[in-house]
Amino acid sequence: MAHSIPSPPRNPLSRLASLGALAWLSMVAVDFFLHAGLLASLYVQPSPFLLPPKTAFALIPIGYLSFTLLATLLVWLADALHLSGTRSGFLFGLALGALIWGSFMMGLASISTASPALVLGWFVGQTLEMAVAGAVTGYGLQREALSPLVVRVGFILLASIILTILLQSFGFAPATKIG
Repeated sequence: MAHSIPSPPRNPLSRLASLGALAWLSMVAVDFFLHAGLLASLYVQPSPFLLPPKTAFALIPIGYLSFTLLATLLVWLADALHLSGTRSGFLFGLALGALIWGSFMMGLASISTASPALVLGWFVGQTLEMAVAGAVTGYGLQREALSPLVVRVGFILLASIILTILLQSFGFAPATKIG
């Protein structure tokens, strides 16, 4: 059986690293909106599965650091597959996210006390995060300059913060008290 050597990246490593950082930031933005906004009510319910809010809050950086691995995988695969364009990136991220998070959530559901609503919320949310990161990646692989993408990702981040504050201010999402 012949083994082929993976083709080298079609983009310089520095560009892929910049694109990975933007994909990561888009994931953080969507994650913030999902967990502090849309899914926040799931975290205030008593659960033997979830850590206390103070502990969970202190460990957020580890969760965000884990997105580095996913963003790296996404950018690496997208570059190797010669993906280009927002739509193709979105669909690729959606498929990759559904496979990764679907597998993880099925495993989690089979061995933990996580509620079905939490498992489903995580699956949908994390899959959407990968789709958005895929769109960012596809857009970046299609364009020569990344500066317009920096502006777009900054807008996504700002919009997620504003929308989360609005959800919490108007009582649609609980603001978790730490301490």
